[in-house]
Amino acid sequence: MSLLESAFEPFTVINKSVEDDGYGGQIISWSDGAKIKGAIVFNRSIEAKIAQSMNVNAVYSFTVHKNIVLDYHTVIRRESDRKIFRLTSDSDDYKTPKSAYIDIRQYDAEEWELTNG
Repeated sequence: MSLLESAFEPFTVINKSVEDDGYGGQIISWSDGAKIKGAIVFNRSIEAKIAQSMNVNAVYSFTVHKNIVLDYHTVIRRESDRKIFRLTSDSDDYKTPKSAYIDIRQYDAEEWELTNG
């Protein structure tokens, strides 16, 4: 196990389901999906601090193995404290090349709350 992998912890992908309520609206429900391992850290960069001063939600970096491909706005839950995050990037530009020894992919993320609407 690499040093990076030792920082990984369990996460659950949260699936969103949208149904017609029969009155012109929608019913949104959430259910547990795939279990994955990753590491999420708070971004303390100057850019992140500027974004926070402009009322942007807290910015995090979520790191997983390169074979974990998640969509923009995927919702995940960190199992250690059940905190919810939403991915705010895709990972096409944040993955190591095939020739690299380290096998990672990164996403930007924000704290998130599950809603029914």
